[in-house]
Order: sequence, then structure tokens, then C-alpha cells
Amino acid sequence: HAASRSSPDLTFVPACLPPDPGEVEELQHFISRSKKLFVMTGAGVSTESGIPDYRSEGVGLYARTDRRPVQHGEFVRSAPARQRYWARNFVGWPQFSSRGPNATHWVLRDWERRGKLHWLVTQNVDALHGKAGSRRLTELHGCTHRVSCLGCGDQTSRSELQERFEALNPTWKAEALGVAPDGDVFLTDEQVRTFRVPACSKCGGILKPDVTFFGDTVSREKVDFVHQRLAESDSMLVAGSSMQVYSGYRFALAAREKRLPIAVLNIGPTRLDHFASLKLNSRCGELLPLIN
Repeated sequence: HAASRSSPDLTFVPACLPPDPGEVEELQHFISRSKKLFVMTGAGVSTESGIPDYRSEGVGLYARTDRRPVQHGEFVRSAPARQRYWARNFVGWPQFSSRGPNATHWVLRDWERRGKLHWLVTQNVDALHGKAGSRRLTELHGCTHRVSCLGCGDQTSRSELQERFEALNPTWKAEALGVAPDGDVFLTDEQVRTFRVPACSKCGGILKPDVTFFGDTVSREKVDFVHQRLAESDSMLVAGSSMQVYSGYRFALAAREKRLPIAVLNIGPTRLDHFASLKLNSRCGELLPLIN
């Protein structure tokens, strides 16, 4: 992987100190003791691939702007909201989809191959764990690389939709005014107004990324499946997540109830800090490669 394991892009990573040798040792003990490790990753794992997140202090979207991500109900109800979402996503997609895995993704893939990692759950929708080759993987909030029709359920690839966008908007041009999480960019209302959005080619229904938007819930089946994987595990590692979103946090609560040891690796405070066995304040891509 020499080429793909290039130096991380730290534009959207909050400042932090390099890993403390004592912390490295503590995490090493934690990982060595664990036979069936359950790992949950969040946006702080993708920031080192140059993908911004929402909540990081100083550099996250919420710190930089008053923008908020699209809400599920608004997307479903409002054609202008969908037009705005897809116009911005269309502009951001080429760059977003070309992002590659970083050190953390490769380490977790290697742990899986060595039988160390029992299951990996990611809250990210950027497909980077899959690109790194992780197989024992649940994408809790879906994946932006897939698109589904809200009418008939037909699924297509996001890159195929990009071609349909281009065909429908041959003369439409827009310069992004800044990058946001999940392949989003900032555009003016003026730019968005003339953007045309295709309907489902099978039934004419509404196309939506195969992603759980804010205000929507993760399916019961998926939640049950993840709970089953957690029940088979003997410890939990949370990497790059403040666990502010309940859909991920509930699994940490379940792990606490089962009295599993929990290690948290995240720059800045998380909702688990008061009950985690171990809390490390380092950059994932800097600390995890030091663990065997």
C-alpha cells in the first residue's frame, strides 16, 4: 500500500498532542486481552482522509458555519430541499468519492484478517472501510455510494446517478464555496435554482442516498444485527466518535450493561468518558498503527 498509505490530510483534524507512550502501552494491553473485539468508528476516523466532520472543535462544520445537514422529513417533503441537496452533492461528489482509506482503515482491516476484530460498525457513510477491504462490517448509517428510490426501493450506484445528473444539466456550472461533511459543498440559492434532478428510471419515484439522514432512524433489523454481534464480543473500542448521536451511543450503553471493557480513542470529550475503562485523546491514525 505504499502509495495509498500516503501522509494524512490534517486540514479537518483538531490539534492534539502525539500519543503518550504510557497510553500506547495501556491500549496495547487492552487490545491484547481482547479476543473478540467490537469496534465502532465515527467521523474522526475519516477526517484524516480529508473529509470534514460536524462536531470537531474549531474545524468541524458546526464550528465553522451555521449550516446544518438536511433533515429526513424535509428531504422527503420538499422538492426544493431535494434540489438543493443534490446540486450540492453533485458538485462535491467527484472529490468526495475519490478519497481513500487512511492508516486507521488499514489497521482495522489487518486486525480483521488476523482474527483480532470480531465486528466493525461505522457511523460513517463514505465507504472508506469497505475500500480498505473490511468485510466484517456494518455501515450503521448507510453509504453515500448507493442511491435508492423511495417509491419502489430500486437501488443504483451513486456514480451512475452522477452520469444522469451530467446528462440532465449539460450547461449547469457551479463553483463550490467550501466543503462540508458527507460530500456536501456550499452553493448559493441562485446556483441551485436551475439544477435538474432525475427521478427513478423504474417508477419515477424520489431518489435518495442510501443514508440515514438526521431525523430518520436506523432500521430495527440492522440494530438487532449489531446487538447480536456485540453480544458475541468481549470488549469494545470506540474510535473517532464523540458518540453524540444516539444510534451509535446505544451500543456503548449495551456494552456497559454487559460489563464489557470499553476503550475510547477520540480527540476531545465523548459521552462515554465517565464509564469507559480507558480514554485516549489522540489521533486515531497516529496511535492505532503502534498497536499490534
